[in-house]
Parts: sequence; C-alpha cells; structure tokens
Amino acid sequence: MTLEDMYNARYNFDEDDDDSDWEPSEKQIEVLRWFCVNCTMINVEDVGNCEVCGEHRESGILRHGFFASPYLPEEDVNQDELPVTEDSEDSCKQSSLSSSTAIGFDERMLLHTEVVLKSHPHPERPDRLRTIAASLATAGIFPGKCHPIPAREITREELQMIHSEENIEAVDNTKRMHASYFTPDTYANEYSACAARLAAGLCADLASAIYSGCVKNGFALVRPPGHHAGVKQAMGFCLHNNAAIAASAAQAAGAKKVLIVDWDVHHGNGTQEIFERSKSVLYISLHRHEGGRFYPGTGAADEVGSMGAEGYCVNIPWSRGGVSDNDYIFAFEQVVLPIALDFNPDFTIISAGFDAARGDPLGCCDVTPAGYASMTQMLSALSGGKLLVILEGGYNLRSISSSATAVIKVLLGESPVIDIDKAVPSKAGLRSVLDVLKIQMNFWPTLEANFTKLHSKWGSYAFQDTREQSKKRRRTGLPMWWRLGRKRLLYRILSKQLRAKSSCNFSC
Repeated sequence: MTLEDMYNARYNFDEDDDDSDWEPSEKQIEVLRWFCVNCTMINVEDVGNCEVCGEHRESGILRHGFFASPYLPEEDVNQDELPVTEDSEDSCKQSSLSSSTAIGFDERMLLHTEVVLKSHPHPERPDRLRTIAASLATAGIFPGKCHPIPAREITREELQMIHSEENIEAVDNTKRMHASYFTPDTYANEYSACAARLAAGLCADLASAIYSGCVKNGFALVRPPGHHAGVKQAMGFCLHNNAAIAASAAQAAGAKKVLIVDWDVHHGNGTQEIFERSKSVLYISLHRHEGGRFYPGTGAADEVGSMGAEGYCVNIPWSRGGVSDNDYIFAFEQVVLPIALDFNPDFTIISAGFDAARGDPLGCCDVTPAGYASMTQMLSALSGGKLLVILEGGYNLRSISSSATAVIKVLLGESPVIDIDKAVPSKAGLRSVLDVLKIQMNFWPTLEANFTKLHSKWGSYAFQDTREQSKKRRRTGLPMWWRLGRKRLLYRILSKQLRAKSSCNFSC
C-alpha cells in the first residue's frame, strides 16, 4: 500500500457514505487536519498527540533529535537520556586522529524535496537528515567526536563506472525543471541532481579515506538514498546508487573484494542488478519479500547471481512483517557471517536503511536501535574494521535518529547492550533462514553444517504451520456450493427436529 492508501484505509476520507437522508446545515463544519512531524500520519485538529506514533504536535524532535520528549512540546527535553559530553579539547584531539570515525554530511542535500503539494508529505523528506543531525549534535557526537569529510559532487566519469548515460542524463536534466518525477513516488526538483551528486561524492570519498587508512570507519549521512537505482533507472526514491559508487571507489583505491550488506526493509534491486555478474562484490540483503508482494518485488532466495557469479548474491527474504532483532541476529549468525568470513572482504559497506525499525510506517517491522548496533558490531570484525555505513531508507524520525546514533556509537567503539546469545528466531524467520541455507550451501559449502544442525533441531517445528495450512487449504478447497449445501441440509434437519420437539411439548 502507498501512504495515501494507508491514510484512506484508516480514516476513510475518500469514501462516499450513503447520504441520501442527510440535509446540509446552513454552515458546514470543516474538519481541520495536521500531519505528524515524526511519522507523517494524518490527525484531526483537536488531537494533541499523533494517534499512530504518539508524537506531540509541537514536538522538538527536529531541534533535539530523539532526545526530545515525544509527548511534550518543543521546550521539553529528556534530560535522563542526555549523554555526558567530553571536553571540547579532548574531542578535537580525538577527531584529528587517523583512527577516528568520519561522517559525510552537507546541508545542500536538504534542498532535495518534493515541490508538488500532495494530500500528505512524502516520506523521503529533508527532516530525516535534520533529525539525525540534531540527535548527533545533542549527544555531542557530531560535531565533536567524529571527523567531518568535505563534500564534493561526484564526477561524470565516476558515475559512468556504475550508471548508464541514460541514468546520468535523466538525473542531470532535472536541474532545469522546477518539479519532475522519475516514477510516481520518485520526485526531483531543481536541486535534486546536485544533492544526488553530493551524496555519491561523499560516499566515494568516505570509501577511499577508510580503505587508505586516513580514517577508521565512517557514516554517510546522505540523501537521496540509492539502493533502488539501477544501471539505467531511478526509482524507489533513489537517483544514483550510493553504495555501488562507494564500492567502485574502494576498488579504485585498491580493494579486491567488497562486501555490501543491505538491511533496508526493501530489497536493493538496483545494487543487485549492478553487481549480479560480479565475483568481486558480494551482495547480501535482508528484506521483506512476502512472495514478491512487498516492494519492489525482487529479492527471492533463489536470486543468487548470474553469468558465473552464482552465490555472490545472497537474499534473505522475510515472509511477513513484524520481523524483530532476534530474526535479524539469527540470520546474521547462520548466513551472513559464515558467508562473509569465507568471502574475506577487503572492504565492507552497509546499506543502512532504518525502515525495518520499530515504528516505521512503511516497514512495519520491530528492529530496535540495539539490534542495529549489534549487527554493526558483528560486521566491524570484517575487513580489518574498514567499514562504511550509508544511510538508505527509514521514515519514522524518532526510529531513524535513535538507530543511526546507536550505529555510530558502535563505530566509535561502544558496545551494544543486547544479549545475542539468546537470539531465538520466530517460526517464520527460522523458515526463511532454512530456505536460504538450502539454496546457498550449493555455493558456500560451509553453510551445510548449519543447515543440517538447524533442520534436525527445528525443522519439524519450522514447517509445522506450513503442513497445517496445506491441510486447511485442502479442506477449504471444496466447492462453495458443496460446503453451503452441507450446511443447508444440516440446518433443515435441525429445524425439523426442533419444530417436532416444540410441537410435542405444546401438545403435552
């Protein structure tokens, strides 16, 4: 469903009720509405807090990030969650070290916004970056503990390593238009081409700086996102593929093998298309799929790569929403890390969409900031710590800012507060992991032991519902006339018996 569909389904604003017996009054009442700054959902005028996420109408989240109270007006800040900041002198010393964490950000990316007024705000909006930046500033992380990377626009030659002239020209042409659309949900304005080139340039420079050892690791606080952008097309809010451009820059700097782990709730169809024939880039994606019914519909477990690169595309498709920390960590332990260790990358990139986070209006999953921090820590052990995290999706401001902050804290050396040893997956999550293991162990023999162990321990449990649903389908697969006929016959028999019994009682 689109956001507009979600609004209409929840509030029925566009449904025409039967008003044949309604007489209009002389003065009709206009229902005023406002949109939640946190989740963009619609609310009626007399409600002070969002009915969906609980955020106060005058929340200070854009000023203080997730440290602002969700239930009170802007001036109120959650003092208990505020960190103890270091002296500015110590922070400057740390940021000047080659072992520091770098952050790529430029305010010109905020100018990329939807110009055409719609019935609701577009989910991919400038406030996403504003809230993360406000959270980092309030926490004393950036500016403070992290090293800034100067922004530059990516060159045409660098873009040509990933994209076709069709994509490059299409994006470049938008700078001459006040408003335009690549797809119904992928907008552009006169500043979008610059924002996309800045995002790509920051990702390329971060990758080069990290691989060369100038900085330890980095976080690209960029937009528009990129993982849906393929060789030719811009789609899914994405114009240029930032992760693919970063991988290309790392390879230009000397990396032989690059790992991209994409935990955005949507499959990165663009990144998969770009590298599906490459054995030098391993792409692993964890995403909602639901048999192809979840956007963009790609990313089934049997999509493994092609043209001699089979096994270098690993898809872990979830069969439903509500997927939690335990499912992700379990998939990391059983699939992601074993394959990554075998691949032994020189450089690691995370396509970090936070739309699988708890509270996201599009992802509808249940991953917490601690869950994202744990996955980041596990990937930090690869590539000698050469890790670049690139922002992708995420549309609940409180969720995206708290999750991004938790990830950056891990990059700075903090340990996440979560017990990964007790990560027991859901039944659906276990089933998805077993399906992936069964396919990928043909290309990564190290997975065979995991599949055998899990199948012998939990196989019957995992597929119990499948068998029961199959039986139910067989039961409900009878023709409607047959099922109704049996019920009608039973009703007639019982009715005759009741009438006979009632007649007998009356005569007695």
